[in-house]
Amino acid sequence: MIRAAVYGYGNIGKAAIEAINAAPDFELAGVISRTLENGALGNIPVARSVDELPGVQVVILCIPSRNVPDIAEEILLKGISTVDCFDIHSETYSLFTRLDAAAKKGNCACATAIGFDPGIDSAIRALFEAAAPKGLTYTNFGPGMSMGHSVAVRKIPGVKDAMSVTIPIGAGVHRRMVYVVLEDGADFNTVSAKIKADPYFVNDETHVVQVSDLDMLVDRGHSVSIQRKGVSGSAQNQRFSFEMSIDNPAMTAQMMVSAARAITRQAPGAYTMIHLRPIDLLYGSEEELIRRLV
Repeated sequence: MIRAAVYGYGNIGKAAIEAINAAPDFELAGVISRTLENGALGNIPVARSVDELPGVQVVILCIPSRNVPDIAEEILLKGISTVDCFDIHSETYSLFTRLDAAAKKGNCACATAIGFDPGIDSAIRALFEAAAPKGLTYTNFGPGMSMGHSVAVRKIPGVKDAMSVTIPIGAGVHRRMVYVVLEDGADFNTVSAKIKADPYFVNDETHVVQVSDLDMLVDRGHSVSIQRKGVSGSAQNQRFSFEMSIDNPAMTAQMMVSAARAITRQAPGAYTMIHLRPIDLLYGSEEELIRRLV
């Protein structure tokens, strides 16, 4: 049994608990939270630190991306593996090298940038490129709610609540529709300017809309369409397509739990989705998986 703890109790944290409980080879050690009190989740232990939960082998980090580097590094240096869903693409390699050093020093492993995108989409893009090494790949997200973008907006001063919806324009270009509920006294123009200047939004067409309530707008569903047109050897016009519609928190959490299984089978260091063997993500014997899937 793989003894895992969940760090954070938002939408992804709740989904991670469900994924762990559904896995035959996992045991939930508890939840790490800065706000929940022990007893708040019934029989599930709640702790402030992984040090308070005995025998944890891996921590599933269900926290905002900007909190991942410091928290993951701290846990890895204790010799405990981590999995995160870091989603700031421009900073992924820097995080990978930092966590690789920490994991090797702690003699454990970590999986970073696991989930929707980066994550399963990263693996699809890699397979498409392997099949047609020359060409172009376009990843079109949405329409759907982006969790990472929504969390980033909620951190901006003056924002009481927010939701960011991604709208695909085509050829990998996207529009961001950001719906915000403002704190009393907050200036909309100031908040809007800060949102558009944030690294999550600065490269996309972004529209900020003030609303009084988000309850009627929230839909956690998301989707993606990945297309590649390329060349296999000397054969032109190879076309590949992948589409997926998902409950974003549930799929992100499930991929992290599957990656947690995989890193228990790896040497110390950091891994992304394109490092991990598909067979290591799955429960079951090698013989059964090969007979069923190959």
